[in-house]
Amino acid sequence: MKELIMKDRPFGARAEAPIPRAPWTKGITSVETVGSEATDAIYFRSLERQGIRLNESQIEAVRHGDGPLLTIAGAGSGKTSVLVSRTGYLITVRKVAPRNILLVTFTSKAAAEMKSRIARLPGLTPRTAGEVQARTFHAFFLMILKHHGYTQRLLSESRIQQIMMKRILRELGLQASFEPETVLALLSSYKMKCVSLDELPEDTFEERDVKAAMLRYEAWKKETHQMDFDDVLVFAHELLQSNKSLLLSLQRRFHYVMADEFQDTNHLQYVLLRMIVAGNRNLMVVGDDDQTIYTFNGAQHTFILNFHLEYPETKTITLDINYRSNANIVGLGNAVIVHNVERKAKTLKVSGEQHQAWDGDEFTPQYIRPGGTDEEAEQIAGHIQQQVTSEHWNYRDIAILHRTASSSRAMFEQLVLSEMPFVQYGAGSFFYDQWLVKPVMDHLRLALNPRDMQAIESAVAGLYIPRENGAAYILREDKKKPKKYPLIHLQDWPDLKSYQKDSIKERIRLIKSLKAMKPIYAIQEIRRQFYEKYVEVHDVHKWTQHKETLTETLDELEAAAKRFDTVEEFITFVDTMAAKHAEMTELMHDKNADAITLMTIHRSKGLEFPCVYVIGASEGILPHSSALQADQMEEIGQEPKKSGSLRMRKRSSEGERGAAGVKSTSGSSRVAVEAKPAAGAGREDAGAAKVNAALEEERRLAYVAVTRAQEELYISSPAHYRGKKADVSRFFAAAFGADDAQRQRRTAPPARAIAVRAGGARIAATSGAAMRRVHAWLCMDAGCPAWMRISPSEAADSAASKACPLCGKPMERGERSVPARD
Repeated sequence: MKELIMKDRPFGARAEAPIPRAPWTKGITSVETVGSEATDAIYFRSLERQGIRLNESQIEAVRHGDGPLLTIAGAGSGKTSVLVSRTGYLITVRKVAPRNILLVTFTSKAAAEMKSRIARLPGLTPRTAGEVQARTFHAFFLMILKHHGYTQRLLSESRIQQIMMKRILRELGLQASFEPETVLALLSSYKMKCVSLDELPEDTFEERDVKAAMLRYEAWKKETHQMDFDDVLVFAHELLQSNKSLLLSLQRRFHYVMADEFQDTNHLQYVLLRMIVAGNRNLMVVGDDDQTIYTFNGAQHTFILNFHLEYPETKTITLDINYRSNANIVGLGNAVIVHNVERKAKTLKVSGEQHQAWDGDEFTPQYIRPGGTDEEAEQIAGHIQQQVTSEHWNYRDIAILHRTASSSRAMFEQLVLSEMPFVQYGAGSFFYDQWLVKPVMDHLRLALNPRDMQAIESAVAGLYIPRENGAAYILREDKKKPKKYPLIHLQDWPDLKSYQKDSIKERIRLIKSLKAMKPIYAIQEIRRQFYEKYVEVHDVHKWTQHKETLTETLDELEAAAKRFDTVEEFITFVDTMAAKHAEMTELMHDKNADAITLMTIHRSKGLEFPCVYVIGASEGILPHSSALQADQMEEIGQEPKKSGSLRMRKRSSEGERGAAGVKSTSGSSRVAVEAKPAAGAGREDAGAAKVNAALEEERRLAYVAVTRAQEELYISSPAHYRGKKADVSRFFAAAFGADDAQRQRRTAPPARAIAVRAGGARIAATSGAAMRRVHAWLCMDAGCPAWMRISPSEAADSAASKACPLCGKPMERGERSVPARD
């Protein structure tokens, strides 16, 4: 392992570039500003006795009476103390009945903390505090539904939703085309935008198919008398629209409404809030537009930016003193986020008392430039071990934050090899079990054991044969007459097409050859011979995975395999990692475990750690390469267009809501549709606007990562990422004076992708390339990948169908996306 070199500036930054440091302000609190002559002095003295000393801006927010209030709460600025203290102030000073106060937030944990802290406020009894409605959005509106005759069971487990959607897709014959999680994500997005399923277009096969799946899922819930979390808000909205007396009673009851984490609010949640406060307009919202990182869940930072337009009489208060971190960490956060244009201008400060505490500490954020992600993992693991061995930190004090699920693979494995306790959050399923990776791994397993029946299922699907039916046939036939390579039984499958028989023989030959290869070459051969073609052309998971993310994940698999000489060594290593993953899952339930936290940046929001390592701070990772190609994508969740195909892809966002689903706090899946460019010069302007918006969200992610650290912050920027040179992230370079506009023109190399013409001829494409729609003949057989362009002579012909040259089944007229240059 190379020697770990740390610098106090990003690699490449000028030596004379100043180190960002937050300004400081005198630590003036209620002790000095609320004199004994003030009518509310007793309340603030009682808070002080509990250790709650509010600064001037916080006091102003607590004292606010009627009318809308926008409270911009910077990172670590004590927003929870403000919300809790204002609740107590309304009750004890303004004599507001506790039952007339509604406080909504986003997580059960946050709601429980609010209730607990309100109950400890001076002058409040537990019973009085219990009358305050401090709940999550869903808990509050579910309570209303239950009180008004809604008896449906709450479908709270995403796993059950995914199983049911998977079954529906199978019944409709769409299991090979659509991923259950992402159809559910699309459905959720439409609901939160108040778009009715009846309004969805049906102009293409894809639109009709996905709409049919959604409608059947909704029918299943109705038949089984269930509702999911989205339904809670949708039904509440419908109820309040239809039951005016109920809405009026809520408006009369809740004189004061407060909304926490307002930057995470989606459209429907905001609509419901506006309905409840429509009478008195006493709405206090608390949030930070600089921490809006959940747009894949429908959150919009514009709700904060435009709040004054909705409520012109709004009073705005900014909480700009950070009590979490030292001045150098806060200063770096300021220097990162200041380059965003669409934001409320603010500069976080540290208090005088805090400034004095840190003034003698020379620690500044440290920057690392390892050669690649595996070297990065080795160096950071070694440094952490030194920190713990020297008793500088315990494992539980340390967090490692990463941008995407796949970018944590090397770190995960190194922590396992170093035998350090850790828990990973927000990265979804085990890397080698992810849907895109597992079929490749299963082919490697078949190379070692061709009779591995579980692995055979993946091979069956890759042959354009229904996975379950084909695997069941092999198992049934192999019981009658066992074969060394059970895949050969498919040669006799009655439903087999002629062109598939040759594919079976080729697949068996490939599997036989893999064992003698180095694993990285074996993976490359699997990709080259069939896998990328299968995923891209046969539309497997096409509604789930953006081409760029597909390539990124498979490239990461190659990076993992390159250290091993044999397939057997690699499989043994993966099995060891799988066992550790299971062990880690158990450790996750132990709240007192002394373990490192390995977490996506999305999942870390709202948390803080004494020591933070931010890995992957390089171009193409943070900012993610999908942001650089955002001009090719159009966000969903808006009202659907009446024409044009909704070609959905999952943009890598957290990683993965990493894979944990749209509603998870990890966030990771970003759903988008291919954008049809506008005509003329407007197309370039719109594309640039999308790239800028995507980059601003990526910069907010970097800001959130930085501001999780309290005392020590280490930022690592690998010099190479999956075999390509990677510059230091523009976000950190710009914090030290680099020309951000110039750096934005230097994008990561476009991701590799494969397109296939009818007959299987491969052509190169790039995930960032402009696409256009062409008229094409599409084979109607679900197992056949063939398509071909409609020639000019055929376009004039009225023939509605023709025979497929590959399988002989009918082909019908449709459309196909191809690179614009094709």
